[in-house]
Amino acid sequence: MSPRERISHAIRSAASQGEPALVAYLTAGYPRREKFREHLRALAAGADVIEIGVPFTDPMADGVTIQRASLAALAQGVSLKWILAELTALHDIEAPLLLMSYLNPLLAFGVGRLAQAAADAGVAGFIVPDLPLDESQELRVALDEKQIALVQMVTPVTEPQRLKQLCAGSQGFVYAVTMTGTTGKSVAVPDEVINYLDNVRANAPVPVCAGFGIRSREQVERLRGHVDGVVIGSALVEVLERGEDPARWLHGLRRS
Repeated sequence: MSPRERISHAIRSAASQGEPALVAYLTAGYPRREKFREHLRALAAGADVIEIGVPFTDPMADGVTIQRASLAALAQGVSLKWILAELTALHDIEAPLLLMSYLNPLLAFGVGRLAQAAADAGVAGFIVPDLPLDESQELRVALDEKQIALVQMVTPVTEPQRLKQLCAGSQGFVYAVTMTGTTGKSVAVPDEVINYLDNVRANAPVPVCAGFGIRSREQVERLRGHVDGVVIGSALVEVLERGEDPARWLHGLRRS
């Protein structure tokens, strides 16, 4: 099974049990760089897929929680090179791993050597919020050589034709943003968001995961049957900030 197929398989396998898959996010190296591997293992005990945020000075799609985490990680010397080295040294994480990175760190690392380094580190996919589909050819070709996914994002205001293009071009899963704005705000998941998610799912050849503002069991229940997975970001970063057990917290989002 290729790396990007592992992502889709993990999400579909979890969703087949009647619950959305949990895609758990953490900012690499936050709150403490030396705890990164420990936190990854803890998330793997409660999540189906793990999304690792590469710290960046201007995370424009992220709210204050992830902005704070990103700046604190950078202050500790966390970089894409360090993250890949840490992941390469790990051999006991079964959940598929994705890197969420803005484009600048990827370009600084070098697109030409990124795919091989990512494959060596066990990275199954990338999410790049500031890379438009129309400008993704260079990175896509490089990742395709290693069968690593390039996940596309859609939003409630994405035009219908554009939504079809993004869904067709996404690998691993489609990241369906639940609202306009940045991460971190809790959303009530109104009917119009449910209708939008149903439309994304109807157009997507890969699983659909909803993200931005998901932080409660009630929201997960509301989304059940309309998406294949949910992305939990800012809420999990706050769990790690408080020193709580992220696996236990994630289990609280699942049906008891």
